[in-house]
Amino acid sequence: MDMPQFVSVEKDNHIAVITIQNPPLNVLSKAVFLSLREAFTELEGDGETTAVIVTGSGEKAFAAGADIKEFPELMYNPEMLGSVMETHEVLTYIEQFPKPTIAVLNGMTFGGGCELSLAMDMRIAEQHAQIGLPEVKLGLFPGGGGTQRLPRLIGAPKAKELMYTGDPVDAEAALSLGLVNKVVPTGEGLLHAKRLAERCARHSLQSLSRIKRAVNKGLDRSLQEGLELEAQLFTDIFKTEDIKEGVQAFIEKRKPVFQNK
Repeated sequence: MDMPQFVSVEKDNHIAVITIQNPPLNVLSKAVFLSLREAFTELEGDGETTAVIVTGSGEKAFAAGADIKEFPELMYNPEMLGSVMETHEVLTYIEQFPKPTIAVLNGMTFGGGCELSLAMDMRIAEQHAQIGLPEVKLGLFPGGGGTQRLPRLIGAPKAKELMYTGDPVDAEAALSLGLVNKVVPTGEGLLHAKRLAERCARHSLQSLSRIKRAVNKGLDRSLQEGLELEAQLFTDIFKTEDIKEGVQAFIEKRKPVFQNK
């Protein structure tokens, strides 16, 4: 039996929009995670796609957490660690996806939904969005990368406060924490995300992917090791056709036409 498809994908002008389709609150069941993995895998090999946006269907939620109904089968399950690591594999793949990614937080962004957004490069929150990691209220703690990615983004003290209390923050508070890049009026998240994606997608994917790799990998290394990684990637970029086109276009005073492959 084919697995149900819990996401939709629309592509236009080098930008792909993945929409989580699991109403009413777009909870992240195992099937949803697998659908997201499938969508990202397809888009990685799509030469027409340079940037990817992820949002939730409807107006209530980006993703209101994991599917709690799946939790009982994990209790005392000797195979649980493998299941948890499958979730980590999907989120790590999205984090390392070699193209710019933007999450549009168009409502509740709790638990696994928050952790999914943390795996994205940038986050745009609509005014009514609520963002948090409430797992502690169920006797749990964030197990989808929240304890690792959130402190790296906003610092350990504030991250611990959010996880210890389980209380959500609104969009403006998230902006002040550095948890989101921008707050926009309700209903305008996708519009602003597309504008941001277009500003990214006009550039060389060869450059964009190396920027992402240098930042992501460099954060887990010493400064010197990060600089060495940057130098290697900078050397590599000089072997691409895109830099030849970029330099020639500059000389000829015209817009470059990058291959984006």
